[in-house]
Amino acid sequence: MTKLAWDQTGARLYETGVNQGVLYIPDGSGVYSDGYAWNGLTTVTESPSGAEANPQYADNIKYLNLISAEQFGATVEAFTFPAEFAQCDGTATPTPGVSLGQQSRKTFGLCYKTRLGNDLLGTDYGYKLHLVYGATAAPSEKAYATINDSPEALSFSWELTTTPVDVPGFKPTASMTIDSTLVDADALATLEDVLYGTEGQDPRLPLPAEVIAQFADTVTEVTPAKPSFAANVITIPVITGVTYKIDGVTKTGTVTITEDVIVNAVPVSGYKFPPVTDTDWLFVYAP
Repeated sequence: MTKLAWDQTGARLYETGVNQGVLYIPDGSGVYSDGYAWNGLTTVTESPSGAEANPQYADNIKYLNLISAEQFGATVEAFTFPAEFAQCDGTATPTPGVSLGQQSRKTFGLCYKTRLGNDLLGTDYGYKLHLVYGATAAPSEKAYATINDSPEALSFSWELTTTPVDVPGFKPTASMTIDSTLVDADALATLEDVLYGTEGQDPRLPLPAEVIAQFADTVTEVTPAKPSFAANVITIPVITGVTYKIDGVTKTGTVTITEDVIVNAVPVSGYKFPPVTDTDWLFVYAP
């Protein structure tokens, strides 16, 4: 291990944006078999709640903390919504063009994408897929205002609560996140074909067990080797699944240094390092 360093090149990460929203309507057996593109999605604010400490006392001391169950909620804002969302918003359509409010609200699933960026690639660095299950939308305000010299589009907003679904081997959950920079690219492409549909295949929202199985056997464990060093020259080893970087820039072959340098090992997509692994090495320049 080496001394901690902050704000290195390529390590200044951030997350931004929201796009490619998809609404999924479950069938009678709870399978999210129908997907619909959600145009005009502007904001998704995730609002987890619960996980609150409930202290227990005994022998005149704080004996332990019991933690309440955690729940997933969100606020969705958009300029418009799919026609199929009306049934989730308490609206029934007895005949085309005629809508009734205050009707039963159907549960639904949701998928949306956020961008991942860093200081080198900007928002082309990667993205995250967010999957939401068992969501129910609460009634919301709709503020209709006169058109003036600064017109604005009406923005819809819904508060979502969720009911978790089963996950074998884990606690039930209502949300999943897939990071494109950490998972196998081919497995991710296959999942997106399921989520967005293809020619001859309707879009659907797979349950967590299917998503986990999609990636379970796609990640290979690899151990990085320390580069060799002599006469101020670092020799980068060639190991499948490992990228070596100096100040965020990928290095191969030999590197002649003129100052102290830290080399970092990073797993490529589809690979991971063992839990306890040395991934950075300090090489001291000798004038």
